[in-house]
Amino acid sequence: MTRSISILGATGSVGASTLDLVRRNRDEWRVVALTANCSARELAALAREFDAEIAVVGDEACLRDLREALSGSEIEAAGGPSALCEAASRPVDLTVAAIVGCAGLRPTMTAIRRGGAIALANKEALVSAGDVMTAAVAQHGATLLPVDSEHNAIFQCLQGGRIEDVRAITLTASGGPLRTWTAEQLALATPAQAVAHPNWSMGAKISVDSATMMNKGLEFIEAHHLFPVGLEALRIIVHPQSVVHSMVEYRDGSTLAQLGPSDMRVPIASCLAYPARMDTPCAPLDLAALGSLTFEPLDEVRFPATRLAREAAHAGGASPAVLNAANEVAVAAFLAGQMAFTRIALVVEQTLERYTPMAPSSLDDVLGVDAEARSRARELLETMPIG
Repeated sequence: MTRSISILGATGSVGASTLDLVRRNRDEWRVVALTANCSARELAALAREFDAEIAVVGDEACLRDLREALSGSEIEAAGGPSALCEAASRPVDLTVAAIVGCAGLRPTMTAIRRGGAIALANKEALVSAGDVMTAAVAQHGATLLPVDSEHNAIFQCLQGGRIEDVRAITLTASGGPLRTWTAEQLALATPAQAVAHPNWSMGAKISVDSATMMNKGLEFIEAHHLFPVGLEALRIIVHPQSVVHSMVEYRDGSTLAQLGPSDMRVPIASCLAYPARMDTPCAPLDLAALGSLTFEPLDEVRFPATRLAREAAHAGGASPAVLNAANEVAVAAFLAGQMAFTRIALVVEQTLERYTPMAPSSLDDVLGVDAEARSRARELLETMPIG
């Protein structure tokens, strides 16, 4: 039976992995909408390959290139933020929400309001707008399927169980490429070193988040909204091999863990086939070859980002949105060579200390908090020493 799908963020890593699975099961899917920020030629090629109904670039300045690349086809071309939302509003069986950053908030909310199933890969949706998004999910009867490997692992471990029987949820963290570095070494880390993740192939921003451990802090906040077990029942542990993706402990003492290769096609396949399963090209785990799996406690002295995220989650309101916005500004400055690696968490912490807005009650409120937090973080950068 053919199912329909829209992929918001089709040219990113999650979009590429999703399309790889769709390509391998071409007869089972009808592609409705594909979007990108500005990769017009690449987007057009994908739209032609998958015979999409519409292709949309978020940056309207790229629309002319998209139209030229789609010339002679019957594929609709559109551009700009409103076009992204229109594409997200089209009825489909599954929307993959993979637009990076706050640019993905409105299209994701549009898909939620349509009331369908959303495979959620946009962290900002739940980190910055968690209360607003989850209220919309409940109001419109939408279904959120988590794409992040950790949250998808938890989702799988909860199948057949009751949330009331959960004692604790443990998110695993690889520790990133700088896990064993001293504080002195971390202060001298370069962007090239910070993005060299040992297990996962990811974009620069999320790779730096892995190196600072902020990605696990953001996932902590996401887990709080996805799995209502209470903040005190959420834990983080370092697992360098990235084989155990997360664990759920039940009140009878049983702990269920989801294991798998470090390949995003595994959690994406879980979402695409839900509630069934589907084949993937991923190699099966060879535990004998791995030999051992190790686990370590967090070191929040060298990596304070998880502490900041946990404190923001406990504070609630606008604090997670401020945390996320300040972190994006600080990571961009680090990648541009404007700031030391260890200053990233400091910018986030000081922004949180200096900006405490009212709790947002709408998506417009969230975006307003995000814009102001970014402005405050940039002001801090102007006065902060590079090293």
